[in-house]
Amino acid sequence: MASDRLMRIHSAEFQDMAERVLRVTELTSRLNVLPFEDEAGKAEVFEQILGKPLPPRVTIYPPFYTDHGLHLDLAERVFINQNCTFLDCAGIRLGERVMIGPKVTFITSGHPVDPEERRLYLTGAPIDVAENVWIGAGATILPGVSIGRDAVVAAGAVVADDVPPASLVTSSKATVHRRW
Repeated sequence: MASDRLMRIHSAEFQDMAERVLRVTELTSRLNVLPFEDEAGKAEVFEQILGKPLPPRVTIYPPFYTDHGLHLDLAERVFINQNCTFLDCAGIRLGERVMIGPKVTFITSGHPVDPEERRLYLTGAPIDVAENVWIGAGATILPGVSIGRDAVVAAGAVVADDVPPASLVTSSKATVHRRW
């Protein structure tokens, strides 16, 4: 699932994705127990997770979590701090010099809001983060969001809408929009 769409949960495509998620969960479990100084071991496991070597000068501090890995596109000089989660089934792109604080979560998949469809489908939309963006600790980036060049997402922010270039995004206040 690498685009804006619905995937039927009881389908061959979903089964293939679920098998990949199990494999990558095994790989991230292995990665997260390696000694911190084992650069060669970490590089080998990251290559299996991403399906290619890490780009030059990418720094990722474990623990690190992803559910798919093959749809995580990292440019050069990306920094990812500890305890970050990348649910990348629909695709996540991080541009050059992006800095990710600890405990940041990227989510590209979800379920329909309609209760009748919720257990039948998985929804997905990619996340795109432009160059030189800083995402603060504990922020959550939701499906379909684009973050413009030089923007800053403050710690704890929940980002559900696109972020213009060179802007600051704050707040995690929940808002009730409607009741069922």
